[in-house]
Amino acid sequence: MSFLLEFVRDPLTVGAIAPSGAALARVATAAVPGTGSPVVVELGPGTGAFTEAIQRRLGGRGRHIAVELNPRFAQRLAALHPAVDVVHADATDLTTVLAQRGLSQADVVVSGLPWAAFAESRQRDLLSTVVAALPEHGVFTTFAYVHARWAPPARRLLRSLRSRFEEVVVSRTEWANLPPALVYYCRRPRAEAELAGAVPSRLGQRGQQLLGAAGE
Repeated sequence: MSFLLEFVRDPLTVGAIAPSGAALARVATAAVPGTGSPVVVELGPGTGAFTEAIQRRLGGRGRHIAVELNPRFAQRLAALHPAVDVVHADATDLTTVLAQRGLSQADVVVSGLPWAAFAESRQRDLLSTVVAALPEHGVFTTFAYVHARWAPPARRLLRSLRSRFEEVVVSRTEWANLPPALVYYCRRPRAEAELAGAVPSRLGQRGQQLLGAAGE
């Protein structure tokens, strides 16, 4: 199957002309625990570059659920990785996907989604889904292409990540990837109630006074 062909068919869903390389896959999946039986969710696995790396780290432990919207990618992935629970669904359906398997949350969520290709509303809905699926100790990882890092969609994503997680660490650049990319490690997700309560504090004293006056 041609990754480029799938990109031509649906560029907003596929988001890249080539799959991620092995070096980027190792960095993006580094948060998968090397011990225990974690629940690992993979969003937008595509042709399986991150899938293989996750499987190696798990070594037969835990559960690996891959949620893929492209039906051809999903079918191919299921055939190549029978140990992976491949689900043909939208990433925003993650809560339902977990519930159908008797799960409420995942320990790690690894994203291969093309965030820079998404509208603001789509980014917001996906991040809300991810945060809802993570416990306090949960980790979310996603990547960004270096050449597009300063474009408005990528900058918006980073701002959103920093507002929804207490810690966001940026990896070194993987220059061997085509194109070069880096990974965001996001830890300690903030609850929706905490997010709502944090908005006034970022407005400053004058902003809060204006809000108060508007409500009178």
